[in-house]
Amino acid sequence: MHEYPCALRIIKIAGKYAASDTRVTKIRLTVGKDSGLVAESIRFYFDEISAGTVCAGAELEFDIVTPLLRCKKCGGLFERRPFSFRCDREGCDGEGEPTEIGREFIVDSITVESELYNR
Repeated sequence: MHEYPCALRIIKIAGKYAASDTRVTKIRLTVGKDSGLVAESIRFYFDEISAGTVCAGAELEFDIVTPLLRCKKCGGLFERRPFSFRCDREGCDGEGEPTEIGREFIVDSITVESELYNR
């Protein structure tokens, strides 16, 4: 259910940047797998609450970011494996710690189309 306020915020952001004679056709989002958000739920709420706004019918495009750990020993970034936080770089075997990579929720771009040119 926390996708509802996210969808509402997307519509407000897009509406802020769209001129009155335009409609939003596409919104590109970056969503981390550890953000706690589900892309399909965002899409569902967006479709429901965008009706009657400049975002009605807009396509949502998602870039999903895989979480990465940072090795305390070598500083490298790596994907966590089930039941292991060990660095996978050859000869390192250091312990990984969480990063912010994979927790993102970002509106990357908004594509608009002018109604003046479509009449």
